[in-house]
Amino acid sequence: MDLVWLGGAAGGDRLLVGGKAAHLCRLAARYPVPAGFCLTTQAFRQWRAAAGPDDLPRGVRTTLAKAYRDLGGAQGTSDPAVAVRSSAVDEDGSEASFAGQHDTFLHQRGLAAVEAAVLRCWRSAASQRALHYRRQRGLSPEGTGLAVLVQLMVAADVAFVAFSVDPVDGRRDRAVINANWGLGESIVGGHATPDTYVVQKASLDLVSSRIGSKERMTVATAVGTTEVATPRILRERRALTGEQVGSITRLLLELEADMEGPVDVEGAIAQDRIYLLQCRAVTRLGPADA
Repeated sequence: MDLVWLGGAAGGDRLLVGGKAAHLCRLAARYPVPAGFCLTTQAFRQWRAAAGPDDLPRGVRTTLAKAYRDLGGAQGTSDPAVAVRSSAVDEDGSEASFAGQHDTFLHQRGLAAVEAAVLRCWRSAASQRALHYRRQRGLSPEGTGLAVLVQLMVAADVAFVAFSVDPVDGRRDRAVINANWGLGESIVGGHATPDTYVVQKASLDLVSSRIGSKERMTVATAVGTTEVATPRILRERRALTGEQVGSITRLLLELEADMEGPVDVEGAIAQDRIYLLQCRAVTRLGPADA
């Protein structure tokens, strides 16, 4: 099986779709996860065994082209903008998150761009960064496979990274939300100081809020993304309203119960709707959890 749609019955098999996609596939039926599909580890193994690593195997290319057309057809377009993300089998598990170790390509438009992004994701499995990460955690250098998740892009007004536990001091009674204007790469990559909101989980009361300088923001280009200086008027404004902070916290509580433990979530807000882009278990906590 070379391809699985998010929400499909086989999508919960992390050996087939990797940890990141398996979590999202399981959550897609109940949470606002953008539509998409996953090229499986079987497709990855076909590519790795092929003589020409700079090309997709013919069957995989045909399968990808049809799925991309179908994804666009549901949106009334032939070339939808998508996010192309790596999803390793041992990613987002209880022992290792692999955060930032494999490649992600945002706002890819057109089949040629998507094919190129898939190949770059697969090549990232053998990057020095990823191999070093594996060695540090006693994992096999070869791994057991890398799937690739292709999802509709969310034209985010605001992006956030949120934890259902305080990741610094380990307090499980509090949630922490970081937010910035635009797409989430400015937060994940540490390129801007985001707003930070700390919430008491039991009451949903705001414990504290710090308005970050939000120096940079990530925005979409024709194909891909770029970072720009955040307009001064936006730097001084809260990226999230009080209602949005409450809604994100409630989402965290639901996901924490679903995942049976603290979670680390990436999300986006577009036209006042919250989208879930990633959900992983928190693998390391501060002193309170020691």
